[in-house]
Amino acid sequence: MNQTVGSEDFAMNVATELPYLRRYARALTGSQTSGDNYAAATLEAILEDPGLVEGNRSTRVALFSAFHAIWNSSGAPVAVDETGIAARAQDHLSRLTPNTREALLLATIEEFSSEQVAEIMKIGVAEGEDLVRIAQRELAESVTGRVMIIEDEAIIAMDLQSIVTEMGHAVTGVARTRDEAVSLGKTERPDLIFADIQLADNSSGIDAVNDLLNALGDVPVIFITAYPERLLTGEKAEPAFLITKPYTEEQVRLAASQAMFFSSTETLHH
Repeated sequence: MNQTVGSEDFAMNVATELPYLRRYARALTGSQTSGDNYAAATLEAILEDPGLVEGNRSTRVALFSAFHAIWNSSGAPVAVDETGIAARAQDHLSRLTPNTREALLLATIEEFSSEQVAEIMKIGVAEGEDLVRIAQRELAESVTGRVMIIEDEAIIAMDLQSIVTEMGHAVTGVARTRDEAVSLGKTERPDLIFADIQLADNSSGIDAVNDLLNALGDVPVIFITAYPERLLTGEKAEPAFLITKPYTEEQVRLAASQAMFFSSTETLHH
């Protein structure tokens, strides 16, 4: 990376990558607020110590490496004062092999190479690959439940149904509009919701989810969008779990497993 901290080029590159750092941080913590706080702390640390990112690495790798320096120095905490479903999620997380979720999220959701994962986490390449395999196994054995899909594209809806069914989840149904989603959710309460942002009748998947959360209470939600940067600004209530179209099967599997751990999805508002 030739640009220096404080330069216009560096600032532009960081601005491009910051939404994805927020996505990663939110997935790790299960919370928009906590994840965004970690992302902000990373930027502050870089300004205080430019050596965290200066060198020959790409801005993207450098930024995530700086995040991990902060994450590890804080003991990689998540909230410990939760109750109910959220408390059970923390109990699940405490049983996972250390560093496995980080490696799996970096490799699968953020699509870093094995070498880049190793560089970010300051571990060997073989160790990083082992952590990914362990995480895949542990998450696959974790939690199953009832999944609701809000998606107006039939092929995508069928694909999501196939993936989550193979994981052992039961699909409560598919809704194509906001009204259908609310009706379906009230008929059979889901344990997890997959939601597209733009629906068939130009209604909003975000509005549908807000209606459902108001009616049903706390349910984890995974949003699917072709424009993730629009929901990763950190300027308003935004999702903790977000995957990008076109997605891979492994991304859907990981997002579902992650979201089942954390049920503290925050209601979204325009």
